Amino acid sequence: MVLLATATRLCHCPVVIDPSLSEAVKAVASLQGAFRLRSGQTSSTYFDKYRFEADPALLRHVAAEMVSLLPEGSEVLAGLELGGVPIATAMSLETGLPAAFVRKKAKDYGTCQAVEGGDIAGKRVVLVEDVITTGGAVADAARLIEEAGAQVIAVVCAIWRGDGPPAIAAAPGLPVFAAMQKGDLLD
Repeated sequence: MVLLATATRLCHCPVVIDPSLSEAVKAVASLQGAFRLRSGQTSSTYFDKYRFEADPALLRHVAAEMVSLLPEGSEVLAGLELGGVPIATAMSLETGLPAAFVRKKAKDYGTCQAVEGGDIAGKRVVLVEDVITTGGAVADAARLIEEAGAQVIAVVCAIWRGDGPPAIAAAPGLPVFAAMQKGDLLD
């Protein structure tokens, strides 16, 4: 059974995600077994984002659906290391919006920055992530973006695998829009 994932952009325009996307991602990236997630939770189903991010046609489809979730006024797409980077890049190519890349921590060589790419100070930034369960990495990235002088206005993710509607507990006022939810990818 295919469930339609729906979302509302900040402009309150309803968006219905293409159900063929869920089927394609499920066929390529849904793995069964025993998996420990970044959140520390364990799961019998794992959504291997690298499998859909490595397929150019599927990545293009995921990015196009995620573009439809961008709030009005978005100025920069910030991909989280590592899985959010190819998606943010594909979305940037689709929209013409600049991309930035958020490391887990500032590197200790070169520019020594946590946020790479162009200057984001004063910009309205949308965080781009692949799979979110609790949003711990998203909350960390939002802090780094704000330290760089930008405003995080929303999060757009490919897959929300958390319980309930998409939300980041550590950033309760931050809107989260998902192209797909866990239920869309389960049999």
